[in-house]
Parts: sequence; structure tokens; C-alpha cells
Amino acid sequence: MLLKDKVCVITGAASPRSIGYATAELFAAHGARLAVPDIAMNDDALAEISARISARIGSPARIWGARCDIRSAEECKQAVESIVTHFGTIDCLVNCAGIVKSQSMKSITEADYDDILNVNLKGTFNICSSVLEVLADRGSGSIVNLASVAAQRGGGLVGGAHYAASKGGVISLTKSIAREFGPSGIRANVVCPSMVETGMLDGNVTPEMFKEIVSAIPLKRAGQPSDIAGACLYLASDLSAYVTGATLDVNGGSHIH
Repeated sequence: MLLKDKVCVITGAASPRSIGYATAELFAAHGARLAVPDIAMNDDALAEISARISARIGSPARIWGARCDIRSAEECKQAVESIVTHFGTIDCLVNCAGIVKSQSMKSITEADYDDILNVNLKGTFNICSSVLEVLADRGSGSIVNLASVAAQRGGGLVGGAHYAASKGGVISLTKSIAREFGPSGIRANVVCPSMVETGMLDGNVTPEMFKEIVSAIPLKRAGQPSDIAGACLYLASDLSAYVTGATLDVNGGSHIH
């Protein structure tokens, strides 16, 4: 087990169709204790997630969950304090929470821009900042942030310019964390997926668009949440003990650079 008894905070795990959920399930299979703060988390969602993961791993999931809007620094702080109270510490953070809108540059309103940046970039900053308080005190830990191939190629698949910009910011933020907190024993890395079959495609990609995008991918398929979860597991575990400030492409070859 690569994460035996590690306390792993995973955002964006409330939906069973999400990368966050797939990551939580895989981490639990590798022995992790899970904290799953999410804006959509409630007692029913937590019970469903816990039951699904328990069935998957064949034993009761060790899981904490509560509502947390990562756009709020105060809510992130409170969530992290509650996690530490419950589990005693935090070993890693995987930040999967995010939103996307497929819009042309000239159709993006100020409200659209603020929505995307507040969740994807400000939210990532907020939860990282709160978790870093714990990791810095203990002198170790790993952070994995999800960005996107859109940040590398300038959008063009699903998200608009505001989405690409927000994910570009996530890459730069993560590299900054790696440089500043490396001397404290903390690693920070980025995963850049391309199109993954999650709920984020709903309303943003038509069946025709989906087929066209897949036809241009060398591996000839879209990504699955489990594909991204595997990359997150590598970066969260000691298998990547000497990897920090890196960007790991998980895109089926759709962007080779």
C-alpha cells in the first residue's frame, strides 16, 4: 500500500463521476485516510461516497467530509482545522475542485471570468495556503494540483480563455509553492489532463465535438477519471520522493511538447 495510514485531503470528490472521487477511491485502496471537503458535500453525499468506497476496497472507508467553498479562505481554514482535529494531521492534498465554461473570448463576461478564476485559481490558492500551515509545521508533505492541457496549448478543447488562464495560474502557483516550501520538506506538483469523461463535459461538449476531439488523440480515447487518479497517486506517494515543481501530462498524447 503506497499511502498506508496517510491523511489525504482531496477536494472535488463529491460527485462519483469526478476525478476527485476516483482519486479518493484509489487512495483508500492504498490505505489512505480520506478528507473530502467540497461545496456539494452533505451527509447524504458523504454516506454515498463512503459506501461506494467501502464496497470497492472491501473494508470500511476511513473518511471525513463536510461542506467547504474553496473560494472562501475562512472556510478552507475551518475545514483544515476540523480535519486535523479529526485525524491529527495531514500528509497530502490533492486539489481536484474546478469548473469549466466553453466560451469564446468575446463572449466572456466579467461575471464569467470571476466565476472561473475564483474557483480554479483563488480556490486552489486558498486550500493550499491552509494545508501548508499544517505541512510546514510537520516538515513534510505533498501537494498535487490539477491544471489542464488548456493551460499549455492556449485552450481550444473545452474551456475558454478564462479557463486556460486560470489553469495556467495553477501551474505557476504550484511551481512557486515547490520552490518556497521545498526547504521545509514539502513537494508540490501539477497534473495536466486533457479531455476526461466527467460531469464537467456536460453542456460543454456535444457528441459530435467529443468524437472529433477523440479522433485527434493518439491513444484514440478520452481520459477516464481513474487515469488521472493514478498520476495523482504517484505524485502523492513516496514513489515520487524526488519530484517537485513538475508538470505531469496525462493527455493520451493529445499535446506532445
